[in-house]
Amino acid sequence: MKTKKKRIGDKPGTLVYTGNRTEVTSSITLIKYNSTNYKKIENCKLNQVFNLDTNEIKWVNIDGLTNVDIIESIGKKFSLNPLILEDILSTNQRPKVDEYKNSLYIVAKMLYLDKNTYEIKKEQVSFVLCNDYIFTFQEYKGDVFDNVRNQIKADKGEIRDLKSDYLLYALLDSIVDSYFDVLEEIEDKIDEIEDSLMDNPSNDTLQNIYKLKRAMLLLRNTIWPTRTMVSTLIKFKIPQIKDETNLFLRDLQDHTYQLIDTLDIYRESLSGMLDTYLSSISNKTNDIMKFLTIFSTIFIPLTFITGIYGMNFSHMPGINYKHAMPIFYLISIILTFSMLLYFRKKKWL
Repeated sequence: MKTKKKRIGDKPGTLVYTGNRTEVTSSITLIKYNSTNYKKIENCKLNQVFNLDTNEIKWVNIDGLTNVDIIESIGKKFSLNPLILEDILSTNQRPKVDEYKNSLYIVAKMLYLDKNTYEIKKEQVSFVLCNDYIFTFQEYKGDVFDNVRNQIKADKGEIRDLKSDYLLYALLDSIVDSYFDVLEEIEDKIDEIEDSLMDNPSNDTLQNIYKLKRAMLLLRNTIWPTRTMVSTLIKFKIPQIKDETNLFLRDLQDHTYQLIDTLDIYRESLSGMLDTYLSSISNKTNDIMKFLTIFSTIFIPLTFITGIYGMNFSHMPGINYKHAMPIFYLISIILTFSMLLYFRKKKWL
């Protein structure tokens, strides 16, 4: 993947896509609804987006950011600040919220855990709330918003009766809920590592621990600013957010606190597992060294005897005795068993 970076010295508001140069073709999906009507248009054209009934909530989702002209046209039509358009195309933003005169801009991150490599894959999602319009800008096709789409289509809950700010909350809530799914998958991986740690710790176990620690670090760097972003929506009187929606946002804030608490528990668990792994390897090494030491100690007196009788001096006692060899074997066996019994009594074996 080649990534195009913004050139140093470009003026603020310069539209340069800095994400991965993928083959994802930009496409627009429009969902418009009110308490009685619902319609979804896939592969929508821009002129269909610009001229819509003001009594309906319009959710415009753009998949793929390689077509800068689409984003620029939307910015001109709805008088969006050029800094918003620049941040949409700069996909390395931290989760944040920016309030402008006629719009509200929010950045969030969708996270996915690769179960094979233990790596966290992230995707930036930009939200623009402008009157009855909500624009979502995604780098790739596929997201975590299917539950929201189903609620709108089936008219479940209050989503069809409330305004666009509630739709914004519902989308943010789906992203935060997906973090719980990632943490559940990480919990399963932690359980697998714990089992291997107790049964047969290996170098693969250590590598998996470090991979999960890196994943937890990325999760922390995403969840903490997400909590700050939600807190900002609640704390400050933002005109685009109604008072009744703040109640739902406070619930969303509680979810972020819960995520952080769970994240800290898992991080501590991984740190403890790393200590356990090192202790296990150290104990295994000590057991090996103890075995080798005992094995060597048993042969010390035998080596001493054979060393003396191997010096080939004349007139050594018993050198011409016909039963000298069986006696030597008997002495060796007695010494070996005596030392083993002594080690057993000392609980060294």
